[in-house]
Amino acid sequence: MLHPKGTLTLDTQTATPSPVSTKKSGNCGCDSSPQNITDEKLLERIEKHPCYSEQAHHHYARMHVAVAPACNIQCNYCNRKYDCANESRPGVVSELLTPEEAAHKVLVVAGKIPQMTVLGIAGPGDPLANPEKTFRTFELIADKAPDIKLCLSTNGLMLPDYIDRIKALNIDHVTITINMVDPEIGEKIYPWVHYRRRRYRGIEGVRILHERQMEGLDALREADILCKVNSVMIPGINDEHLQEVHEVVRSKGAFLHNIMPLISAPEHGTHFGLTGQRGPTPKELKTLQDNCADGLKLMRHCRQCRADAVGLLGEDRSQEFTKDKFMEMPEEYNLEQRQEVHAGIETFREQLKAAKEQQNAKKQPAKDQPKILVAVATKGSGLVNQHFGHAKEFQIYEVDGTQATFVGHRKIDHFCQGGYGEDATLENIIKTIADCKGVLVSKIGDCPKKELLEAGIETFEAYDTIDKVALDFYEQYIEKAETVKN
Repeated sequence: MLHPKGTLTLDTQTATPSPVSTKKSGNCGCDSSPQNITDEKLLERIEKHPCYSEQAHHHYARMHVAVAPACNIQCNYCNRKYDCANESRPGVVSELLTPEEAAHKVLVVAGKIPQMTVLGIAGPGDPLANPEKTFRTFELIADKAPDIKLCLSTNGLMLPDYIDRIKALNIDHVTITINMVDPEIGEKIYPWVHYRRRRYRGIEGVRILHERQMEGLDALREADILCKVNSVMIPGINDEHLQEVHEVVRSKGAFLHNIMPLISAPEHGTHFGLTGQRGPTPKELKTLQDNCADGLKLMRHCRQCRADAVGLLGEDRSQEFTKDKFMEMPEEYNLEQRQEVHAGIETFREQLKAAKEQQNAKKQPAKDQPKILVAVATKGSGLVNQHFGHAKEFQIYEVDGTQATFVGHRKIDHFCQGGYGEDATLENIIKTIADCKGVLVSKIGDCPKKELLEAGIETFEAYDTIDKVALDFYEQYIEKAETVKN
């Protein structure tokens, strides 16, 4: 929580940042971390963008506005429902907005959530299949809230036609979903493509989509617009092919590659869901991401957000800002106040960086240290600061004794549901983090602690930076393992 002037407090006994507001937090482990980027101008472009910087996502929020209902391709993993508030997946929204309503909502949220730095249009259809609504929204926001970054997410079919307009509006970040560079594989993903007033079915349409995506990548690079590529991992269809996709988009200048798992529950009504196509396991996803870790930076912190998401990645406050609510709220956008909040966040990030550097100075690398996975309960700010029972997801870190590397996140159901079903919920949580050796939390009850231990998962209670807690747990874990061995 921020103090009025955006300052933060420190525990002077431990010199550890307390969880207030939250510059660069040291290594949180993502391949897109700023310390791997030497170009200061490039760093400035991403340092407050929660999707393009893994470190930033601990501190800065984003929002999407649903102004683009139409889509020009059909994906076998997509079913764009407009009325399912409890789902969190791309293409889902509770209600559509006009550009004017969207602009008002952004100014309301920017006042209520001053750490919100990014406005994206990602649907529920394709923004560039709805160009006038999309660009009108951006124009209104750019005029009234100049410090908010503008982003759009597209399938790329119409991207080459709008590069100049995107550049003119200073839209500096564009995401393209590219699931194949081989049309024969794409034919299994895309039933049809609607292009230039004609619907193309089968491989003919997929070839058009592929050619336009490649042309769009080239155009973004030439225009100096940062490009993130999203790829959906579909086991048995494109999972082995995505390494080739990775190499192609890297060669064409993409800044970041986000390989994310297929969501295919039957109740979502997608073709893949209804035909039994499974999504990847966490292990399969991590293996593919690890195999693509060289050359092009990877995004591992994606939450596959709704097209009307609001808040930090990993949380969704969209139901606080439904149309019936935000249309009655005054626009409280205040640039000076927002700058004070951001200054406080940057101060906190510098504190986290200093704490990490101090921690690293104490650690002496050892040979052949085993790597383990740990699950972290966090509300953000780069801290272990959440009760086990309140977690909706765990952030997964790989720890080797000298560093903690962020490798992904796993969604779970609340354990503390206040009634029935807690045994079943805990069982599912244990299955979700079964490959982890520990769970790092600010607090946990005796019963879940006991059941986790019986499942081979140790609990570690602390309230500190994720790096420090993970390394402290690792040291304890290794000591116990050595004691058992001897």
